[in-house]
Amino acid sequence: MKRRSAIQLSMASVASLASIGLPRHSGLVAKTKIQSTQVIDVSVGHYSGWPTLAKRANGQLVLVASGTRESHVCPFGSVQLYRSNDRGNTWLLPQTILDTPIDDRDAGILETDQGTLLATTFTSNAYVSILEKARAEGGWDAERLKQWELAHQRVTAEELQATLGTWMIRSTDGGITWSKPYDCILNSPHGPVQLANGNQLYAGKHLWREDSYIGTVLSEDDGRTWQRQARIPTRVGDDPAQYHELHAVEAVSGKLIVHIRNHNTKNAGETLQSESTDGGKTWSVPHSIGVWGFPSHLLRLQDGRLLMSYGYRRGSMGNQARLSEDEGDSWSEPMTISDNADNYDLGYVTTVEFDDGELLSVWYEKMAGSSKAVLRQARWSLT
Repeated sequence: MKRRSAIQLSMASVASLASIGLPRHSGLVAKTKIQSTQVIDVSVGHYSGWPTLAKRANGQLVLVASGTRESHVCPFGSVQLYRSNDRGNTWLLPQTILDTPIDDRDAGILETDQGTLLATTFTSNAYVSILEKARAEGGWDAERLKQWELAHQRVTAEELQATLGTWMIRSTDGGITWSKPYDCILNSPHGPVQLANGNQLYAGKHLWREDSYIGTVLSEDDGRTWQRQARIPTRVGDDPAQYHELHAVEAVSGKLIVHIRNHNTKNAGETLQSESTDGGKTWSVPHSIGVWGFPSHLLRLQDGRLLMSYGYRRGSMGNQARLSEDEGDSWSEPMTISDNADNYDLGYVTTVEFDDGELLSVWYEKMAGSSKAVLRQARWSLT
């Protein structure tokens, strides 16, 4: 099963499904003040998607995304690193930090407490079926077909299978040079998180193996190596293959919260939540939090509250956020980050907080009248 194909749903059918379950809402009504929204201009020209934003200890912003693309699914994707030294007011030209012979997709980034940068991606063969259809049916112009063929022929069928995986690269010099890619066992769009005890935790999906599951892996050596930690259990009646795109956060108390993109019939198109109170050794059964939208990016704010930001693909499509004041036991009503998207090819929003409380969110979006998606950002605050 091709991973992106496995998680695609008809937006119309998802919108028509009623939420099932007993989610808890805090009753908190939080509001946003959007200060500015803009396209990150250095992302224009190719299709750019599925970003992750991180704020380094020195104040620099680093942003990774899958770039150099032709379209949502193609053989040309690579992991691009963008930098900003002025809180996202301007962005420097991107640096290619990983480009395998096949499609490199969702990109995650983390700066560990040791100052190491960890970047993640997964490789995909989903473009192959599109190429085969183009060969059989025709309709493509000769130059486009030639470029796809040349990209596809960079590896044999056996090499393509060997290249499929969940990859991490590591930099100890601020992203100037990077290690060779190594297997980090799991994958999710926004990568691992730093824990207070010095370890790094990665909540994700076990991709490209017969034993497909969601769970966590742990690194005790600054991201050099990863060990399987625990599986997240399956809710009764669910197919675990329909759980995708996790992200984790550590609350002030040490409680861990993971959000899961759910494509099971029950709560279809919603974000589910699982918790751990023993450092990730065991996890609760996923449950509804009453949030339609995905995938969720989690952030612990300076005041200890938790912020989830996520793509919203119905009605006024865009990105939303919610707050929790009780370590994920309940979530506020939705707050709008953006709501003017032309179509549902958008999202994977990711947010950082500056020392003065200002927030910056970045996502990807296919703009009206364009065949290419770009990276967009919003500067905002809570009121």
